[in-house]
Order: sequence, then C-alpha cells, then structure tokens
Amino acid sequence: MGGWVSENGQFEIPSCCAQTVHSTVIPWVFTAWCRAHTRAGLPMKKLTGMLCHRNEFSSSSGHCLALSRLANAVTPLWRLPYQEQLGFGFPPLLFLLIQGFAFPSFLPQPIINGYRNKSTFSVNRGPDGNPKTVGAVEMNIVCVKANHVENIPSKHKQVAQCYEEFICQSPLDPCILFHEGGHWRELVVRTSRCGHTMAIITFHPQQLGQEELAAQKALLKEFFTRGPGAVCALTSLYFQESTMTRCSHEQSPYQLLYGAPHISEELLGLRFHISPDAFFQVNTAGAELLYQAVGELCQAAGDTVLLDICCGTGTIGLSLAHRVSKVIGVEVVEKAIEDAEWNAAFNGISNCEFHSGKAEAVLPQLLASWEDARPLVAVVNPSRAGLHYRVVRAIRNCSAIRRLLYISCKPEGEAMRNFLELCCPPDPRKKLAGEPFAPVMAIPFDMFPHTVHCELVLLFTR
Repeated sequence: MGGWVSENGQFEIPSCCAQTVHSTVIPWVFTAWCRAHTRAGLPMKKLTGMLCHRNEFSSSSGHCLALSRLANAVTPLWRLPYQEQLGFGFPPLLFLLIQGFAFPSFLPQPIINGYRNKSTFSVNRGPDGNPKTVGAVEMNIVCVKANHVENIPSKHKQVAQCYEEFICQSPLDPCILFHEGGHWRELVVRTSRCGHTMAIITFHPQQLGQEELAAQKALLKEFFTRGPGAVCALTSLYFQESTMTRCSHEQSPYQLLYGAPHISEELLGLRFHISPDAFFQVNTAGAELLYQAVGELCQAAGDTVLLDICCGTGTIGLSLAHRVSKVIGVEVVEKAIEDAEWNAAFNGISNCEFHSGKAEAVLPQLLASWEDARPLVAVVNPSRAGLHYRVVRAIRNCSAIRRLLYISCKPEGEAMRNFLELCCPPDPRKKLAGEPFAPVMAIPFDMFPHTVHCELVLLFTR
C-alpha cells in the first residue's frame, strides 16, 4: 500500500500526498465528473454482468442458479482474488475527479469475508415456492437464502435460518404486499466483536388485537430463548409493529422482548453502546482504519473544536476527543444521541456535547451565532442521500470552518450535489456567500469487499 499503514498497524498519510489542488481546477473536475456519470454506469454494469455470468454453480437446478445469481448480485466480485477486486471496486467515473490532486490507491481491509455487523433479510417466496423464505430478494422476483453471500457472517445466516423455521411453524402468513395482508416481515441482525447478537423482527399488525399481538410476541420469545432458536444465543430480541416500509423508533417503538437494550462494540480502545436503529459503520475493522485516517486528515490541535455532523453513536467524535478541545455532535436519531452520551460518559470523555435533531435545523442555528475563536474542523458522514442543502449552506457560510472532511458511501450519487455547492463560486441565488472550498485529497477505503462499492474520504480546505 506504499506507506499507508505503519509497522505498528496505525494509519499514516505519506508525505507525497500532502499536495493541494488550485481552485481553478474545480469547475473542470466536477463538470467532467457530472458529464461522465451518465455514461460511466454502463461500463461498470457490463463489467459486473460479465463477472456475474461466469462459472455458475455446476448444478443446473433453478435453486442453485438462484443462489449463484444472488451471490453475484450482492457481491459481484466474490469470485475474484481480493487484490484483483481492488482494481474493480470503484466506479471508473471517479478517476475523472482525482486527476488534479492526490489520490492514493485503495486501502484494503483486514477482514474480507463475513465482515458485516448488520444484515437485513426479507421474507418472500423462494425458488421452491415457499412464501416464508428468509433471505434476499433476487431481481425483485424471488427470495433466496443468503448462504452463499460472502460478506454476511455465519451468525447472521444462522439467525435468519431460525427465523424462517419459526415463521414456517406459525399459522400467520408473511406480509409480502401490504394490501394482500399477512404479518411476518423482515429480520435485521446486528452483531459485535464483543460476542453480542441482536435480532430485530418487523411485524405488520393488520387487524390483530393486543391480546393476539402479545401471544405472537410470547411465542417468538419462547422460540429464541428456550426453543430451537436458542442456538443463536441472542443477547437482544426486538419486535417492531410497523405498517410502513421503514419507520423509526419514534414512529413505531422497538419493543424489547428479551435481553439487553443494546449491543456493545469496542473500537479504537473505546466501548460503544448501539441501539436497534443507531448508525454504526457496517465494517467494524474497516471503520478503525477509516477513523484513524480521519484523525490524521483533520490535523486537529489541542485548541481545535471538532464539529461531527451525522455523528450516529458518536464514534468519530469520541475517537478524536483526546486530540481536540471540544467535540460537538449532531444526529437526527434520538436513540443514537442517547447512545453517544452514554458512550462519552462510560469512556470518561467530558469534552463532548451532542445535539438531537435534523442537521438542517440544528446546524444553521449553531453556526449562525458562532463566535468561538478556536479553529473549527467539520466532519460529515451523511447517508447516501447526502447533506441537506441547508447544511451545506451553513458550512459554506461559516468562515470559521477552514477544513472539512466528507465521508461518502456513494460519492457518485447525491453527494455530488454537495461537492458542487461546497466548491462553486459564491452564488447569491442559493445564498452561498462564503469562500468556496477546494478538494485536496480523496482516499478510497474498500469497506465493502466483494462489491463494487467503497467509502470515500474527501478533504476540502479553503
């Protein structure tokens, strides 16, 4: 990797990557990237299609073919040696972005298989016609067990198999389409390196009364604590009644049927509580390398204030708290903020404060009255939807922020709009009055081995 990881396993940035790019490059770089985006998807799809249709399982049965197609769809690079995967794991369009500034090679991951600490399983009709198959939906047609998916750990597959066994015994139907009725829906499994396993089962109540719901919850608890599902050794079992495709704890509370309300994880010498719907990087070992890199790129001194936007359970801010004078975290998920506050207290960290609410509501108010003379560094780690334009505007218009780290799991998606707004000339129509940022460095992390996705850390300065 040419000096990215030192002999003691710590992340170090090579001096050769300390160069910056002049702001005049920005319009060309981002315009070229945008124009290429509409065309770059086809070569990547064609490439993954070529990989997916080679060397199918030897069995000609429809079931084995479905298993193979699922593995190819979810982890299209799984047949390639890992070093070869690193050559495919990033959309070609992104290389247009980095022609003008430092862009090191991929940082490989220490764990290649079974690295996911969170998996979601659907309930739908399988290749054999079983409407209570628990797995992943392949090509929006059939639900296939995830036994051959390399990035899902065996513990997750075990819980999914037991859940399927339970609902197959249940007289209640699965809920495949809401308007057709049924009850049993998806399963989420979260695990940690501390040996904890959380299962979250979503259930459509339809017209069931409270007594009938209580009976189903009791049967579920019995199955996973004293019945065949006890082999999973769950430390937390949650049940959520939901009439929507996705809903938060605030919309429909997670009901703890058994065990502890959280799972715990250890990261960079700290211990973290994780609630059912709290964000936590899906690859724990990879997250450690990612956060070490963020720490180096921040160049935070003892008087720095770190602004951690979309902070989740506080992992980034808390891991860097010892380097800065203060950490301010903002997160929309209320339970995640509760986790962050617990994590700070448990780890003896007192220089952090966390704000619960939408970043577009909290951040503008926070920065509008900013008068602190200490250096301010911002780290943003949004979902695939990117940052709300009010967040970008607040960052752009706050002159105290001279250094910004943007962590993106889909840089070719909505995040592109954020990059453009951060780096474009002042635009009164969009109320972007502050000095534009310029990209300095982009570091790709292969957080998702066997797939064509990555996590990209972009450093912007002004």
